[in-house]
Amino acid sequence: MPLFWKPYKSDATQFIDSLKQRDPQLEARQREGRALLWDKAIDREAQKDWREARVAQKPYVYQTKA
Repeated sequence: MPLFWKPYKSDATQFIDSLKQRDPQLEARQREGRALLWDKAIDREAQKDWREARVAQKPYVYQTKA
């Protein structure tokens, strides 16, 4: 490796790093937002009931019964 070599950082990575430096609480707020919308406890029993109650779709949904 040459002496002047340094690891490459893309423009997107540099931008995100600069955002994190300007606002240190950014990552914590992102995690809170994710927990609010995505990280939910799953009710396995309700999910099982929902799967069992599901009706299979017909191969061609627009065909009428003649």
